[in-house]
Amino acid sequence: MLIALILILFRSFIARKKSIPVTLYTEALRNENSGHFEEALVRYENALKEVQKEKFQRGNLKNKIVDKLKVLHTIIEYKSSLQFIRPNM
Repeated sequence: MLIALILILFRSFIARKKSIPVTLYTEALRNENSGHFEEALVRYENALKEVQKEKFQRGNLKNKIVDKLKVLHTIIEYKSSLQFIRPNM
């Protein structure tokens, strides 16, 4: 009975702990939603590096991060190209 209780507590503690890539992904998502695209880009790249370091890779998370990186690169390029265009007045 005591061993079962210890195992349940240990398992719940491990389940609550988020991995580093997931934490970086959520931080990047917050930065992206608040409009800080450059900071989000850095966080996504760090999360991708951490996913690749893990022994048991999370393919779904890796694909999400790669897609987000593509979108952010497009947004940043678009914003930088808009700075060079001046409206005709």
